[in-house]
Amino acid sequence: MTQIAYLGTGLLGAAFAEAAAKRGDIVTVWNRSADKARALEAFGVKVAVSPREAVRGAQRVHLVLKDDAVVEEVLAQARDGLLAGAVLVDHTTTLPALTASRLQRLNADGMPYLHCPVFMGPPAARNAQGSMLASGPKAVFDGVQADLARMTGRLEYLGERGDLAAVYKLFGNALIIGLGGTMADIVTMAGSAQVDAHDALKLIGMLDLNAMAARVGASMAQRDFTPTFELSMARKDVGLMLKTAGDKPLATLPGVAARMDQLIAAGHGRAGTGVMAIDAGN
Repeated sequence: MTQIAYLGTGLLGAAFAEAAAKRGDIVTVWNRSADKARALEAFGVKVAVSPREAVRGAQRVHLVLKDDAVVEEVLAQARDGLLAGAVLVDHTTTLPALTASRLQRLNADGMPYLHCPVFMGPPAARNAQGSMLASGPKAVFDGVQADLARMTGRLEYLGERGDLAAVYKLFGNALIIGLGGTMADIVTMAGSAQVDAHDALKLIGMLDLNAMAARVGASMAQRDFTPTFELSMARKDVGLMLKTAGDKPLATLPGVAARMDQLIAAGHGRAGTGVMAIDAGN
């Protein structure tokens, strides 16, 4: 059995801690609001009164916190209690630049640290599903790879570059949030057009979204803006969408329209819609 600690028991952290206890690990948790952690006692989890107490004796410490500032604050409180060589596994979604700095500083100070953000909700965390990314020293990753693999359906080690998992996490969240905004706009248009939202969403099954995303993304990455769907024509269609929605607020389409107008004014109206990424070159 491995002794581990979880610092942060919101929905995701609590699910991770519950799953670890069910796998037979000795689990101690800390949360700023202790009441939120008490439910884990039913699974044999110990609730600590401070980060320092929570990490005492733990061979692996998982952080599932709000942001960079909280990570730094909690690590400072936990530091004196850390077991020599205990691996810090940070699942927090953080700013890439600050993540890289933190990773370099902690590893240089003899505190093995990996950044391991995830794409999973609480049910997936309880059932070792979803995906986990990892960045940091390979020797540190190799030492905990088997343990991390038991937490997730897919584990992707991205290498030693300290900020890479943080960057990829933001890429993924951009897709998730952008998709949510687009879906909200479709449902909004459906309401204005007196179409049942469930019927409107059946369209998803008619389209090969993976192939579309791969094709458009490749054109952007290669900076090939040869038109298959001209920007000016796409802008016309976005205008129809805005009119269909009427006076109801939309999440993504107004921003897309504004970007299209900017590019059309700059002379890119006959380019393909991939030209919306024309300013993204390195």
